Amino acid sequence: MPSAPLQAAELSALLAQLYQGPTEAVPWAGFLETVRQRLDAVFVTLVLRHPATDRPGLIVNASAYGPHLPGEPSYSEQYYALCPFLDLHPDRLFSADELFGEAGWLAHPFYTQYLAPLRLRYILAANLVTADGVECALFISRGEAGQDFGAIEKALLQGLLPHLKRAVDLHAALDLLQSERALYAEAVDRLLVGTIILDEHGKAIRSNDVARRLLQARDGLYLSDGTLHAHCPVENRRFRKILEDAAQAHALATSRSEVTLLSRPAAATPLSVLVRPIPLSYRTEDKARRPAVAVFIRDPAGSPRNTHASLRKLFHLTPTEIELALLMVDGLTLDEAAVRLGVKKNTVRAHLRGIFAKTGATRQAVLVKMLLSSVVGMG
Repeated sequence: MPSAPLQAAELSALLAQLYQGPTEAVPWAGFLETVRQRLDAVFVTLVLRHPATDRPGLIVNASAYGPHLPGEPSYSEQYYALCPFLDLHPDRLFSADELFGEAGWLAHPFYTQYLAPLRLRYILAANLVTADGVECALFISRGEAGQDFGAIEKALLQGLLPHLKRAVDLHAALDLLQSERALYAEAVDRLLVGTIILDEHGKAIRSNDVARRLLQARDGLYLSDGTLHAHCPVENRRFRKILEDAAQAHALATSRSEVTLLSRPAAATPLSVLVRPIPLSYRTEDKARRPAVAVFIRDPAGSPRNTHASLRKLFHLTPTEIELALLMVDGLTLDEAAVRLGVKKNTVRAHLRGIFAKTGATRQAVLVKMLLSSVVGMG
């Protein structure tokens, strides 16, 4: 029997699943399973970014057997080239029997080689291109004991297609944001900048690897019951006040930043710390932990040690010049650099003149500023 039209409450719940899909661990798993059950299908498949030989793309399945049918052959590796639905007119639904005729469909290689061994008989397919140019395809399959899809079922799916396209674009946008966030986080890590995010109650929500190492070593900063503290009691009172002021600025949606130095128990060079509120993008009365304060930590004595290749490419420095330049960034004097390199001070001066000539710097302070502000630490 053909499916009855959806009631308003059912349609609302289905659309909620559709737009929640981009945030699920398996995108659209809930939506596809609901569609499968509603249409009495064996298999519902969403193909996002059509697979190629070297990149299978995203293929999400919902079936009575779980995400994969028993003994299912690989669509992306073996049968993609045979699929007759990928060149369909976009944004329209077609059943296989409607498209090829019953006899033509049963003789089609995609049916005989891929679907028949899985005992799948009826296919409803749509090929979509979103507003942002993302290609995707939706397949709903029924077994040999079922029947072809009726007008009511086609109308239901046709009405959902514009929403699916918008949700796919949301997924692509979230994917891009996550990739950019990971890239920026990696760049911050390479620059040896520690970051700690606090909630509205001053509790740490997350931190990067650099900050975690400092906290675990209690190197100037430490966590107590999830709250951030400075090592020195006198400095800690000032530091805690800065954090409280930043949380208040967050609540008032005002922008202010504070900087301070925090001494360390085992190092002469203090940590440089910047604290700034994270602006509210919306207001809510719920009790969810929201990011409120960002703490950025820099160890002036630390410099990235994986920048040799970048310095060589940017400024054509020799290996010894690179070592000397990094020692200058670390704050060493010429005498200290000579001892570290095991050479005479006059030799160090000669190398420094070579660095000046290649970088265009005229003083050590200019050189250090140039290297710290360049991209070498992000490489």
